[in-house]
Amino acid sequence: EYPNREARLVYRGGELWLKIVKQIPKSQPIQPKTAIGVDVNEHKIVFGNAQVHTEVSTSIDKALRYRELAERLQRKYSRPNYMQWLSNRRILNRIKHFHTRARNIIEDWARRTAVRIVKHARESQALIVREDLTGLIESLRKLPRNHRTALIILGYRRFGYWIDWEGQKHGVPIKVVSPKGTSTKCPVCGTKMIEIGYRRLKCTKCGFEEDRDVIAVINLSKMGGALPTPTARPM
Repeated sequence: EYPNREARLVYRGGELWLKIVKQIPKSQPIQPKTAIGVDVNEHKIVFGNAQVHTEVSTSIDKALRYRELAERLQRKYSRPNYMQWLSNRRILNRIKHFHTRARNIIEDWARRTAVRIVKHARESQALIVREDLTGLIESLRKLPRNHRTALIILGYRRFGYWIDWEGQKHGVPIKVVSPKGTSTKCPVCGTKMIEIGYRRLKCTKCGFEEDRDVIAVINLSKMGGALPTPTARPM
């Protein structure tokens, strides 16, 4: 039911693909009545606020398996007695396929998760608050190799791109804030919390205790700023 904007005939892999782009009008911007925070780590995405939050598993483990398959082939055939593999197109294509597969898994996960979060925000009439992760690459150098590799493959900035894209598409406002202290500051009294278990923190002042991802979500949602108070519906 939408008009065509562009049509392209693409030759790829011995096949012809006709790509048609539709011109779809943007959704009307919402007037946010609340805010939800989005916290990202290598194993799960947590979004919500102090009232309710949702956890979404990432696809990093599946992507890492394909990356390991590619690196295993590269290590095996990089020995001097296997130098002829450079001329073996089948092995090269196999390695390229594994790397491409790992990237596509993360790309598809990031897009689908962003759509889910943005649609939830639109139904809840909520502003999305996410962390600014542009300086993440510099901080990754201090992490262990396995942890650093997982974060790089996950592509935090790519996930942020899809959140912003889908937010603009569906009329949901996005606010980007600094990630400093979001997962270690007590959302009740503002005191720095201490770790009492795996990814679990406790405030020494007020006694508040919670998972660090949930703490980050609550703090991010509170950073949404002053939102307009909804008016009562007329009788």
